[in-house]
Parts: sequence; structure tokens; C-alpha cells
Amino acid sequence: MAFFRVERVTPLSPAEAWRRLTDWERHGQVVPLTEVTVSGSPPYGEGTVFTPRSGIGRFAFDDPMEVVVWRPPRAERSGLCRLVKHGSVVTGWAEIEVHARGRGSRVVWREELRVRGVPRFADPVVARVASRMFGRAATALLAGGRRPAEGSPS
Repeated sequence: MAFFRVERVTPLSPAEAWRRLTDWERHGQVVPLTEVTVSGSPPYGEGTVFTPRSGIGRFAFDDPMEVVVWRPPRAERSGLCRLVKHGSVVTGWAEIEVHARGRGSRVVWREELRVRGVPRFADPVVARVASRMFGRAATALLAGGRRPAEGSPS
């Protein structure tokens, strides 16, 4: 499995950083060629299932995920959201942590994924590509949902 970790520091409060990172529909606005559908309606939490559909035409695939841990940040503790990927193409898990840091927050996004049909020796390449893609997504989500411009930090 390919593992990666992305960290971001933001002036946003932990509650606001959490809100932006767990607004699942907005992920489709910041990840190219992706649309996201969510089962149920807000507020989301454990048991929520959302499905990003990535690609174009017949080269698109669904990447269904289920929220299995939902612990929003509070004054006395960090926030943690754990997702399990149930797709036929991508499997694995992801965790989003939001920690208070001064007047802002520190975000840690960890993910372990397996892309079916991709040989295991390619895991380091998959991890680098995914780290860059999800790093850009985290940056954009924390910035208010805009896709970062080419050449911006990832």
C-alpha cells in the first residue's frame, strides 16, 4: 500500500479548519475531474458515506468512503476523522487530524491507499502523486475552496 502524510498550518481556528476539510462536497470543487455525492444531509458524522467520482467518461471510477471515526475538535482535544475506502479501484483509509496551534491550527492528513491493477513496486510513485494531489486539495480547502494556481505550494 502507498502511504503518505501531508501537514498544513493555517490561521483558521480548529473548528473552522475542521468544517472546511470535512465539507465533502467541496472536495469535488478542488480536486480536478472529480464530483462528490454524499448520502444523507448535514451534519455529517460516523456512518456518512460519500462517493467521489473521478475521471472522464468511461475512464471514470467511483471511490466510495465511509466515515468510521468522527471526533470534531474541542477546546480540550484535537479533532480526528477516519475514512475507510470501499471502492473497486481504490482501497485503504485516510485520517484527517486538526490540532490547535497558537491562534490557528495544524492539520495532518494521512492516507494509505491501494490502487487495484497497479503493481506494488509502484507504491512510492503512487504515494508521491497522491501526496501532491491531496496536499493541493488541503491547501485549497483551507483557503476557502479555490483550486490552487499552478506553481503554488503543495
